[in-house]
Amino acid sequence: MLRIAVLLALFGARPQVGGWTAADAVTYVGLTQIFIGAFSLFGWTDFMRAVHRGEVVTDLLRPTSLLPFWAAQDAGRAAGQFMLRGLPMLALFVLVWEARWPAQPLPTLLSVLLAWACGFAFRFLVNCAAFWSPDAVGIGRFAWAVQGLGCGFLMPLAFFPAWVGSALAWTPFPAMLNTVVTLWLGQKTGAAAWAALAGQLGWTLVLFALCALALARGLRRLEVAGG
Repeated sequence: MLRIAVLLALFGARPQVGGWTAADAVTYVGLTQIFIGAFSLFGWTDFMRAVHRGEVVTDLLRPTSLLPFWAAQDAGRAAGQFMLRGLPMLALFVLVWEARWPAQPLPTLLSVLLAWACGFAFRFLVNCAAFWSPDAVGIGRFAWAVQGLGCGFLMPLAFFPAWVGSALAWTPFPAMLNTVVTLWLGQKTGAAAWAALAGQLGWTLVLFALCALALARGLRRLEVAGG
């Protein structure tokens, strides 16, 4: 309610701010609450804890690669968070604040899946810092702060100066939430919507490749109980 009140205060008597309507702002707040758990926007340190405690050795004994194993675990966690927290929150915002339904259901659904995948790859890459630093949690806190700002969780990217948005467009962070918001609100349609999805997919593949590289390098120097 507080976030909605603050954003609506920006409009005053104006019908639009940064190309957004008041209904867009309300829906944006709803989306940040719907996906905050599923996308782990407050951070995720499960893998770094497994490395620091030596529990990663158990994972290495499993008949599957480490990265797909953790991705599958996080996919299940994200789905559970969306079902138990996201859907009730969506119903609340639609019924109480008249938040908008997705303007493009299929592209929006694909964008949600890619936003999770891109966000997981980034979080896993940050967690790989545990192979080199005993203070990986501190590195993670900095990374989550940058992610929260860059993905549009703290404030809609449309409200930033144009040069900030242009700079962020060269980073993977908008693909972790902002693209979902723009497609949900119908701000990108047709070819522009599919181009946004292609950008999400590209960043996801790049980050997963970096995860595989960091994981391979980290496992080479891993020592557990002197082994």
